[in-house]
Amino acid sequence: METWTVLDGATSTTLLAAVDAAGTLRADPAHEILGWHKSEPGWCRGDACIPNFRTADLETADGLDVVAFAALAGLVTALDPSARALATAPDAGSRRRDLTGAIAPDVTLPTLTGERTALSSFRGTKVALVFWASWCGCRYDLGAWQERHEALAPAGFTVVSIALDHDVANAEPWHREAGTTHPALVDVDGVAADAFDVVNVPTAVWLDEEGRIARPQDSQTATDQFRDWNHLSAEASGRALRRWVLEGDAGLTAAQVREHLRLPSEGDQRARAETRLAGWLARNGHPEAAERHFAAAAEAAPHNVALRRGAMPLRGLDPFGDEYFRLAGQLAEAGVPLHRPLP
Repeated sequence: METWTVLDGATSTTLLAAVDAAGTLRADPAHEILGWHKSEPGWCRGDACIPNFRTADLETADGLDVVAFAALAGLVTALDPSARALATAPDAGSRRRDLTGAIAPDVTLPTLTGERTALSSFRGTKVALVFWASWCGCRYDLGAWQERHEALAPAGFTVVSIALDHDVANAEPWHREAGTTHPALVDVDGVAADAFDVVNVPTAVWLDEEGRIARPQDSQTATDQFRDWNHLSAEASGRALRRWVLEGDAGLTAAQVREHLRLPSEGDQRARAETRLAGWLARNGHPEAAERHFAAAAEAAPHNVALRRGAMPLRGLDPFGDEYFRLAGQLAEAGVPLHRPLP
């Protein structure tokens, strides 16, 4: 057996495995597999166990079927035998159970200076999670979001911006130029976009003081710089935000939050696993393999602009150039909107 790299969100581990004659990736069951270990009742991780009878058919003399076992564990997998690398993402069922609107998913992300910050640390105040990226024109809105943060902070509100960038260094200059002081996080491993099913930016998610989703994935801007392109109104966004913070009216009932809450499909989660693997391949000297997996991700979730456009710098493409406008044109022809402003 050989050592494989396993990419799981923000972590990278190893796996002792090999591809058998039938093309199945099999791992040594004497070692931990995807965070699970074999014990008397079955395969266990923490308090959770998969009973032996459910995995009996997955094990041969060559080892345990990794992909089939991952499916039992609630994971989607993408693998590249040539690079001996495997990436996982939670399957759609797992994500839907976590993204209910009752309590928002909790993820921990790095700040611009590298400290790790959990979203749950902002409980007790109203929060606007503002998803943006250095490869999006919405980077020019950071100063205006900062103004909203300063104006409404005395009423118990904070902006928490989350950059969908693979490197903190890509986000930092835009914050410095805008002079921001609000909490600024960077989703370098895509775990926040995954947890909240963010498929394009700019996207805002409002959380109340208890950490419940008060307004789900909503296309919001803080300036009208690109209104001719995105048809989003900064004035409407600001007015709705002030009404929520000052009057407690988020514009949606709890039932409407559930109705408008976008939930991921199996294709979405497969695309996230494929993109995670492709990004690692691109950064580790496997450009041709990376292109195959970027293509697989685009096929699985063609509507996920955040994944497709965010990958362009890793592919040596200009995210503001012809490749992006071709993508936007393809989606328009297919009737897939780039933005989703809520009522």
